[in-house]
Formats: sequence, structure tokens, C-alpha cells
Amino acid sequence: MTMTMTPTEPSSKHPRPAPAFAHVAVWIFDLDNTLYPASSRLFDQVDRRIGEFIAETFALDPAAARALQKHYFRTYGTTLRGLMSERGVDPHHFLDYVHRIDRTALSPDPALEAALARLAGRKLVFTNGSADHAEKVMERLGIAHHFEAVFDVVAAGFLPKPDPACYRLLLERHAIAPEAAAMVDDIARNLEPAHELGMTTVWLMAETEFATLGEKEDAHIHHRASDLVAFLEAVAAARAVGPSG
Repeated sequence: MTMTMTPTEPSSKHPRPAPAFAHVAVWIFDLDNTLYPASSRLFDQVDRRIGEFIAETFALDPAAARALQKHYFRTYGTTLRGLMSERGVDPHHFLDYVHRIDRTALSPDPALEAALARLAGRKLVFTNGSADHAEKVMERLGIAHHFEAVFDVVAAGFLPKPDPACYRLLLERHAIAPEAAAMVDDIARNLEPAHELGMTTVWLMAETEFATLGEKEDAHIHHRASDLVAFLEAVAAARAVGPSG
């Protein structure tokens, strides 16, 4: 596990993050490549389906479809937003198509379930995907019962992360005080609006194609972790002991 230390925290193999998270009453988690590991390659299926959707819808060869897909992602935050803005694509049809995947690569994760059980506070999922996809993933992992809500791109009015408007809508819809919230996401740039609103941010450093977008200018990243379960276990253990224990 890797995380940024504050000056008062000891630099050791087993950091004690309690002071940094003692105020957190609400935990906001991204879904894809965050609640499940990127090594499962599950999101790779979604990524391929997006390319196939573009190729079939606009009669493009795979290379041209891929280039358009990634251009929209970089420009708009999600490929869907670009397709809606520039091509008038029906978002519900798109989401249904791209999330028609095989989730059997995921299996129950007892370690994650236990870590979430020990983590005090409300827990929500904040995803640029669909609620249906999120719920199916969480059921496969055996962790759905820990989350009170999924705030998906549909609930956000199809405004994706990192558009600041969808973060404000999330906070309003679920009565969250940003200064009492922590957000965990594998894409660094998605944490910038959270930081601006006053949330504590945690970058889960997954080895994915776009994970490091926004990482170089990292004042908006308060903490870094390479293993979600280890990070959550450390937070829960340190909070149980207390800052002076």
C-alpha cells in the first residue's frame, strides 16, 4: 500500500491514516477498476464494446472507431458524452449495449467485504457507468449490502466525471457535506472536482490506460493507494485505535 503522508504521520511500512480520515462520515467509491481490480480485465470488455458500438453505428473500421472513442474520452470525460454531444446518440441504448458483458471473471471477494464491514460511515458508488452494471458487479463481489446508493451517469443527467456539476448533484441528492466525505477513484483527474469541493481524495493507482490523467498536477490528490483492501483495513484499524493509541 502506498499513500501520501502528512508531516505528523510516521513514515513506516504500516502508516497510520486515522488523523487524516477521522472526520470522514461518507465514503464515495468509483466502480470500475476501483471496487474490483483492473487485473480482472472486466472493464476491457466494456472498452471493446464501446469501440464495437461506434464501429457498427457509424460504419467505421476498428481503428477509426477506436481513435474516435479515445478522442471523445479525453475531450468529454466519457465517450458517451462525446457521442451525445456530437452525434446525438441515445444514451440508454449505448449503456445497454456496452454493459452487455460477461461478469463471471469476478467472484465474491471476502477480504473486500470484511474491509467494508469494518469501515465506519455511509458508503456510495459514484460511476460514469450505469446503476444496473454497478449493481451486477457488486452482487458478484458480494458487497452490495454495504452501499446505500449508486449514483450513476443517468442520475447525473449524463454529465460524467470530471464535470463538477455532477459532483454537486451527487452531494445535493444524497445530503453529503463534502468536508465530511472521502472519494476513492482510479482516475486521478476525477478527484480534482472532489478536492475543489472540500472532499478528502484517495487515488487508487491502477495500471490502466487513462488512470494517470491529471496525476502530474497532483495537489488534488491527498492520498494514494495501490491496494484497496489494504488501504481500507489500515484506515479502519487506525480509526479503531484512535490517533493517540
